[in-house]
Amino acid sequence: GEEHYNCISALHKSMRGSDENASLYWLARMLEGGEDPLYVARRLVRFASEDIGLADPLALTQAVAAYQGCHFIGMPECEVILAQCVVYFARAPKSIEVYRAYGNVKECLRMHTGPLPPVPLHLRNAPTRLMKNLGYGKGYKYNPMYKEPVEQDYLPEELKGTDFFKEKGT
Repeated sequence: GEEHYNCISALHKSMRGSDENASLYWLARMLEGGEDPLYVARRLVRFASEDIGLADPLALTQAVAAYQGCHFIGMPECEVILAQCVVYFARAPKSIEVYRAYGNVKECLRMHTGPLPPVPLHLRNAPTRLMKNLGYGKGYKYNPMYKEPVEQDYLPEELKGTDFFKEKGT
């Protein structure tokens, strides 16, 4: 019932707050209460990107490995795998930079009126002669062929200069 959601919320907030003892407590309370370990593991995969993100990119690898380990061996053996992951996450630095930026992109798409801007011609693939004649791919600079960074626009003209990583209204 509701306690299922209360416990997973407490686990998330304990890891987010870097409290490894509380994190272990809520994990054990869930597992010892009969919670599906794969449910917990799925939530850890989400937490790895949502709350830790780029502050520790290996967190996602840890979470996926924990999920796979739980899938392979099940309970009760997988409890230590989840415990290791939970403590790793509680101790990890946190960043919601990507989570917020993606939210800003979604807001940009929702707020757009009319048809979405077309993909710029130079970014389009040109597998046919007709597409090449229409200008698809024309002027595209293939970055690996340059020693220095390439100056090139990748967003549609209407979004030129947009930075989704800047905070919006918070």
